[in-house]
Parts: sequence; structure tokens; C-alpha cells
Amino acid sequence: MDQLLPVVLILYLTVETAEQFLHVLNMKHLSRRGAEVPPGFEKHVDAKTLRKMRDYTLAHGRVDRVAALMSIGITLVFLFGGVLNWLNNHIAAQGWGAVLSGVLFYLILVYADTLVKIPFSLYNTFALEKRFGFSNQTMGLWLQDFLKSLLLNTLLLGFLLYGILWLIMALPQMWWLAGWVFALLFSIFLLYVSPYVIEPLFNKFSPIEDLALEERIRETMSRAGLKINRVFTMDASRRSSHSNAYFSGIGHVKRIVLFDTLMANHPAEEIIAILAHEAGHWKKKHVLKMLILGQALALAGFYLAYKLTAGDQLAELFRLDITSMHAKLLLVAFLGTLVLFPLKPLMAYLSRFHEIEADNFALDLTGAPHALSEALIKLGKDNLANLYPHPWYAAVYYSHPPLVQRVQRILGQAGARHSR
Repeated sequence: MDQLLPVVLILYLTVETAEQFLHVLNMKHLSRRGAEVPPGFEKHVDAKTLRKMRDYTLAHGRVDRVAALMSIGITLVFLFGGVLNWLNNHIAAQGWGAVLSGVLFYLILVYADTLVKIPFSLYNTFALEKRFGFSNQTMGLWLQDFLKSLLLNTLLLGFLLYGILWLIMALPQMWWLAGWVFALLFSIFLLYVSPYVIEPLFNKFSPIEDLALEERIRETMSRAGLKINRVFTMDASRRSSHSNAYFSGIGHVKRIVLFDTLMANHPAEEIIAILAHEAGHWKKKHVLKMLILGQALALAGFYLAYKLTAGDQLAELFRLDITSMHAKLLLVAFLGTLVLFPLKPLMAYLSRFHEIEADNFALDLTGAPHALSEALIKLGKDNLANLYPHPWYAAVYYSHPPLVQRVQRILGQAGARHSR
């Protein structure tokens, strides 16, 4: 086993080097191209705005690179430098039992990760985001959100971990299937309760005051086969001036949430076009397809974890003095991220394909390509999006088509429709 550990280390460093290479390639590409106003964007984006969009992405990129390098260093020390073995031994010495020991093991890791990320969160919120005119946070609100999130994550993650670890002990031959079912039911439960219990802990939701807009939304969604329960606006501007909108709910009945920043910056036609795009995801069953794919991968992951943790090979590979299920599961998850890295471009491509289908659906539903393209350009401008991602970087990481290509495709379809 000793000869395999360097192989795992080299594989890990290879994956991280590839990610850093793509990151640097993307930043250099933006630095070279970021001052060119793309065709079709002239109405909303001038040279000054474009420089701000470029500088925002570059600034975030520098912070993300420092965070990534720190993460690599911590991973090397933790997994390959003996810290995992020390923590595993220390928890085992307490005699708390397998299930409770496992829950505490993972919560310690979550708290440590949260602690490491605090400086980056503070810098992003109170320095970088404020410098570019986004953050409206106060230190009191940030602290309030932080403590709520920490408590909520402790309760939810603690419950999930306890359930899975208990099933491992109770059903040693079938825990992979029982654990998958438990995790699936837990995910569905969160989908139901999140809009009514979790989200209101952080934001205020109010029925929109524009009744004419609400009626237009209901009529448009009805033509898409969706019944709208309520249309809300969310006080997103309390924290940031970024804009967005989303659906929540399972089945045909949906709850629509519009950021108040979106309401302030977009006319009704553009809001309708954005929501028609979101309706396209439902109509084309994108959420269901991704849920099925994700759960199929999760089931395979549970089964592989069951097989890989059946013996002590992983503990021996990483030189653990004490074999514990929670440590072996962590090592399976680590190895899984390395093995699944080549799937990233495939998953990103599938997501981009779904976005194109949703755009097409929105165009067919509203017949307003210019409203959709204007909405996307404004969203890109207001959120200071990167208009020039490197093609390789976009292929691996972008869940949406690059904005310039997306707008040009929509406007091209508008021209084709007009010529017919």
C-alpha cells in the first residue's frame, strides 16, 4: 500500500494543477480581451463599464486563487501530513461510540473549514464587493447571517450524518441502499420546507405590489402549463445589489421570487422573458432529469463507498493507526473528487444545453427575443459578468453559455424569425 500513496498524491496535484492552469488561462484571456465592447452590447456597455466588469472578475480571481492555494496546502497537510491520523486517534480515544464519533468528526471538519473561510468572506463582502458597488452589508447583519448559517448547518448536517452513520451500523450489508434512500428523502424534505422555513430566516418576502405585472406573470406561466401559487419580491438589496429571480416548489404549482433589485432595474417585458426562461427548465423537465442523473450518481457513489470501506485498505493506504468508518468515508469522498474531475466538462455541457433549450422555450412562449437579450445584457452589466471567458475554462466550469455567445444566438434567431 505504501507505494500507492505517492500515486494518489501525484493524481491530486495533477488535478489541482489543471484547475489552476485553467484559472490563470481564463484571467490572462480576460486581461487581453476585456476592453473590447462586444457586438450588440453597445447600448448598455461602454468602455468604462467594460473595464469595471473586467477588473471585478480579475479581483475575484485573485482572491479565489489565494483561497485555492490555501485549500491545497491544508489538504496536503491534513491527508498526507498526519493530521487526519491525529484527529482520528483523538476522537477514538474519547470512547463516544461509532455514530457520535463520526458526527463530531465531520462537524469538526466543517467548523474548521468555516473558520478558514471567514477572512475571505469578510474581505469579499466588506472590501471587494463594496469597492465595486455591490455590498450593502453591515457587520451586524453579516454576523447575524453567519451565526444563523452555522446553527442551521449544524442541525441539518448533524441529523443527516447521524442518520447515515446509524444505518451503517444497523445495516452493515445494505447501508449503501438505505443510506441513499435516507439522503434522497432528506433532500426532498428540504425542497419542501426551505421556501417556508429556511429562506425566511435570512430574507423578507412580500407579495409584489404591481398587480398588473403579477397578472401578466400568471397568464404567461399558465400558457406554459404552470400554476403560480404566489409571486413575491425579496429584499435582496439589504445585502447586495446583485439581481436574480427563481422558482421554488415541486410539481405544477410554483412560487416565484423576484429580487427587489431585479424589479428596480428591469421593465415588465424583461421580467416576463426571464421567468419564461425559468419556466422552460420546468417544461423541458431539466430539474427532473438532473435530479435523476444526480441520484443515479449518488447511488453509485454509496455502493462504491460500501465496497471501498468493507476492508482496511484505505486506512492502510493513508497510514491510519485506527480504522474508523467516518475516516474511510472521508477518504472515499476525497478519491471520488479526483476520479470524477473528468466529468466536469460533461456536466457543464449538459447544463449549457439545458440553458439553450430554456432560452428557446422562452422565445417560443413570449415571442420577444429582444426582451430576453436585453434582460440578459442588463443582468450581465449589473452583475459585472465576465464577457470574455477562455473557451477551455467555460467548457469545464460554465453552467450557462458565455453571455456574448448566448445573446448573439438569441438575436440571430430573432433575425431568422423576422426574415421568414
